[in-house]
Amino acid sequence: MTQMIEGQVVAAFGRRLEVRDASGAIHSARPFGRQLDAVCGDYVRCEADAAHGQLNAVEVHSRRTGLFRSNSRGRAELLLANLDLLLVVVAPLPRCDPFILDRYLSAAHSAEIDALIVINKADLDGLAALQESLATFSTLGYAVLTCSALTETGCHNLLSSLAGRSGALVGQSGVGKSSLVARLSPDAAVLTGELDRKDTGRHTTTAARMYDTAGGGRLMDSPGVRDFAPSIRHLDSADLGFREVAAASPDCRFADCRHMSEPDCAVRGAVDRGAMDPRRYESYRRLRRLQDELWTAQTPSTRRTPGRPR
Repeated sequence: MTQMIEGQVVAAFGRRLEVRDASGAIHSARPFGRQLDAVCGDYVRCEADAAHGQLNAVEVHSRRTGLFRSNSRGRAELLLANLDLLLVVVAPLPRCDPFILDRYLSAAHSAEIDALIVINKADLDGLAALQESLATFSTLGYAVLTCSALTETGCHNLLSSLAGRSGALVGQSGVGKSSLVARLSPDAAVLTGELDRKDTGRHTTTAARMYDTAGGGRLMDSPGVRDFAPSIRHLDSADLGFREVAAASPDCRFADCRHMSEPDCAVRGAVDRGAMDPRRYESYRRLRRLQDELWTAQTPSTRRTPGRPR
């Protein structure tokens, strides 16, 4: 058995990993010890354990970027590593939850990961209404791409955006992420599913996995969600990753303004003048309150700083 292997984690199933080495060979491995956490996208060093006949991942190399979420206790959980692009997928069905979309974009902004909004299922009724509801994001500078995994419409644009880059598909359950992977990576053996009767979708992906795309990029697929809470440790404490809040906040009266109820807040003033989308501001307020709740849920030993986040 090979004594040492350097490679990238291309699939993570709990404590089981698949690691691809420089030659393209795939090796099964397990993280060594309870303290080592490796996720899809990580670069790792593995060593053979002859006594147990297995390969152990013993070191995780430095990460360029990471997508984190908060668990119910406010602790950060790493989902994916070394991303260049986060593709947040929405669709006419199931109905888009713009607050989940906001939170993914917030996490990407705070992690310095480029973000792209992908409207899938362009073949379904309701496309025009969905595009109209997302107009605010275009005005904020977010790219919005429309496609259909079923008809292949617009998929060439997705391939172009991923060329030479590592991207990840995220979003609500049932929006067609696995179908997009199957379209963009012809060799991917991906299960796809139908929407359930509540139109909320069901999970067809149970673990994060990386695929090579036909256009020379790499694409990670992750399980769908019904909610997403960005890691409070990794959010920009001043604006929570909201571009319009960051743009307006320098004019606030107080440098540490939280943009909630402080006097002479330029962010609230922008909302009152119609210069900021009120739904986005409400989304910011919800995330600020959630940040406070998750901070309170932490134990003193896990809090990064002694004070409440800004």
